[in-house]
Amino acid sequence: MIRVKHSFDGLFRDARSKALLAALLDLIRRQPPDMLALADVRAGLNIRGQRALGRQSVPLTHIIGSEGRYHDFDRRFLPRTDMMQQRWSSIERVMVQGQALPPVDLYKISDVYFVRDGNHRVSVARYLDYAEIDAEVTELLVDVPLTPALSVRTLLLKQEYSDFLEWTNLHALRPDERIEFSELGGYLDLVRHINVHRYALRQGQNRAIDRDEAVASWYDTIYLPIVHAIRDQHLLRRFSGRTEADLYRWLVEQQQLRAAGSPVSPESLCDPSVVKALGGRKAWADVVMGALRGATQQLRLRR
Repeated sequence: MIRVKHSFDGLFRDARSKALLAALLDLIRRQPPDMLALADVRAGLNIRGQRALGRQSVPLTHIIGSEGRYHDFDRRFLPRTDMMQQRWSSIERVMVQGQALPPVDLYKISDVYFVRDGNHRVSVARYLDYAEIDAEVTELLVDVPLTPALSVRTLLLKQEYSDFLEWTNLHALRPDERIEFSELGGYLDLVRHINVHRYALRQGQNRAIDRDEAVASWYDTIYLPIVHAIRDQHLLRRFSGRTEADLYRWLVEQQQLRAAGSPVSPESLCDPSVVKALGGRKAWADVVMGALRGATQQLRLRR
């Protein structure tokens, strides 16, 4: 019995060693080691309601945060303190011996999960390389898509996206929409674009334009045609890590410069900050000029 106890304690020490090594690697790679807190996610996203989904088998790799124990485990659910050794080892002993444990209690948001109860069981199951875990699941309803790659940094982008959808009602107007940026501030620019478009509609039609009409018109006649041009010219293949919304944003900025009569040349397009972010002065200038021509042509055809 003593040898068994020491064996299980040794497994906990191995998990702690892995946690320390992971923390060192995160420091070197400048990645946040912390687990996501459910409170931070709930505070930043528009939760439309909730529903009970019942008992399910949940992929462990989709469990990315916790409601209350996010300080005790890292983002891989490895234990961060020695204080949990007794509880952690006792659960591992039960799992290794094949005994049944009650299901964990999870919140589901989009395609990810947060632990309501059962953090130690999730931690041990992940350490033992389980693929799934039994869980009682409650879903929190949101319009923003979340994936297991969600991090503290990308959460800020999702919060901006959620605010944008709440203000524009775009998800209700166009349920298939998916507008995602790789950097902060993009959604605020879209709000400005919509406001300008709404003003232009009001001036052109000499009548009041409500928000939903302006948003739908902007999406159908401005955003989608440019995105289609980006897809037709396969621009994303040349800019790894960027999104259609990123390119839309930059292309609209250049179209606005042209409309204002500002000179736009390959040199002026090669802004140092843009070039540094995307790479390649000549490639960026050539791609932008070609995309602008394609986007402008498609806008004319679709209007």
